[in-house]
Amino acid sequence: MAVLHPFKGYRPTKELCAAIAALPYDVMSSAEAREMVEGDPYSFLHVDRAEVDLPLGTDMYSPEVYRKAADNLNGMIERGIYIQDKKPVLYVYRLTMDGRSQTGLVGCSSVDEYLNNKIKKHELTRADKEQDRINHVAACNANTGPIFLTYRGRADIDKIIAYVTEGVPEYDFVSEDGVEHTVWVIDDDNTVNTLVELFKNIESLYIADGHHRNASAVKVALKKREAAAGFGGEEEFNFYLSVLFPEDQLHIMDYNRLVKDLNGMSEGEFLSSLAEKFDIEPCNAAVKPNAAHTFGMYLGGKWYLLKAKDCIIKDDAVDGLDVSILQNEVLLPLLGIGDARTDKRIDFVGGIRGIEELERRVDSGEMYLAFSMYPTSMEELLRVADEGKIMPPKSTWFEPKLRSGIFIHKLD
Repeated sequence: MAVLHPFKGYRPTKELCAAIAALPYDVMSSAEAREMVEGDPYSFLHVDRAEVDLPLGTDMYSPEVYRKAADNLNGMIERGIYIQDKKPVLYVYRLTMDGRSQTGLVGCSSVDEYLNNKIKKHELTRADKEQDRINHVAACNANTGPIFLTYRGRADIDKIIAYVTEGVPEYDFVSEDGVEHTVWVIDDDNTVNTLVELFKNIESLYIADGHHRNASAVKVALKKREAAAGFGGEEEFNFYLSVLFPEDQLHIMDYNRLVKDLNGMSEGEFLSSLAEKFDIEPCNAAVKPNAAHTFGMYLGGKWYLLKAKDCIIKDDAVDGLDVSILQNEVLLPLLGIGDARTDKRIDFVGGIRGIEELERRVDSGEMYLAFSMYPTSMEELLRVADEGKIMPPKSTWFEPKLRSGIFIHKLD
């Protein structure tokens, strides 16, 4: 059973939705956020990255930042920039990028289903990142950015969503990165109730992106439960904002690796060690792998195609992933990178930035070598989650990114 909970959402007026909608808070630095909001009073980054409205140098995790976020959000509601639906509804949110669309349902998911692992995870979270969003959600008393969930698709749900999207959308705009965002409001009680019932037939939901936001939303809810008098389980804080997409519509891009040095080896020594586990083919052009268990490597101004030998390919949900093969056979034993979450000698570049970004950072001398990856598949992600296992860090990069600020879920 999967809980789909309608809610009385706060959302922008039609005229301002495009101006308000912003990229997720965690895909930019504080400096980049300040640049993005310059001369733009409506951007939702004034809420999600409220340090942009405080003096330069302000600690982005200080209490005043979270107070400013709450003030900015409440001010937008008070000024009529946001309106609230008069009854609990659901929404359909479609993102179209490069001619490919993914269409999801916006509603709320259950804190208890997360706690009972009916909403399955595939990543570890960091306490400091969780605490940031705990403070933000608690100060705003709201979920301001949706959690990106997925499920195994069903034809009966697809049919209803297709019917809804034949109607006139509430919002339809193209963001600065060329992604089209289209939203429909489902306020017909029969349609809402039918979707709620159909989701009860779905065994599990899966976190695609937003593990820190999800964990933080749950922890805020648990604190509210402790403080609540006569807690009953149906209070609004028992649910959190999410967008649910069928897994067959989602697109995972490559998540590439950069390393600062060869761990004391010469290039010849490194290539010789690498050849024990990979077939190595020099290439005249940049290598973007087109099959699993193949890797591109940029070293010394040259590209190589690496093909994993059978002896290092494992039939295991985690160890069989390309990101695991690279970590277990190259990064750890040859380059001395044990914990990719904390080691300062490694960096990660999402595929949206292109292979050229890898070349640029190596050619500049900032990094010494780069690995281009074949993307993790949705099937691999679901298998890892179903087996209760955890992927290595930076295994998936989803595009397009959901916008924050289009839907707000108040906790009370």
